[in-house]
Amino acid sequence: MGVETAVTGSPDPLLRRLRPLTPAQEQRLKALRDISELLDSAFVVPGTTYRIGLDPIIGLVPVIGDLASPLFTIAVLWQGRDLGVPKVVQLRMIFNAAIDALIGAMPVAGDLFDFAWKSSQMNLALLERHAYEEHRASAGDWIFVVAMILLVVLIASVPFIVAGWLIATVGRLIT
Repeated sequence: MGVETAVTGSPDPLLRRLRPLTPAQEQRLKALRDISELLDSAFVVPGTTYRIGLDPIIGLVPVIGDLASPLFTIAVLWQGRDLGVPKVVQLRMIFNAAIDALIGAMPVAGDLFDFAWKSSQMNLALLERHAYEEHRASAGDWIFVVAMILLVVLIASVPFIVAGWLIATVGRLIT
């Protein structure tokens, strides 16, 4: 009942069959790996072991600077589609990039956030986890996506709640 693995040949349900990638897929993964490193961890902060990339530096440029991470995510998603990465994992990648873009768009606080939130590396790690081995989406993937959907619904409902409160308050003041 287990999946036979290319590595051991044993039917172990924890080991998944290695996925053969074409040379073009391997080349695209390497290019994405290189870009991810450039965006999130190209340089060591002097006197520390902490690494930063160009993303938070480019992010200091208003409007245009916040496009680097979402553009990279599009490339990762395209490769993920090509490799058959589960849709929920791709949705998680989108949420990682959305968090980066939304919080990163805030002046000062968003720029500081960009130094810590490395969505390019997170999304590449998700892609590589599913690129070479056939993994189902994990419980963590589902929990993250459901939590993000609930957060989006909550955020979307705030204007309606505030508008209802304002209308009720104004209605009480008028009467």
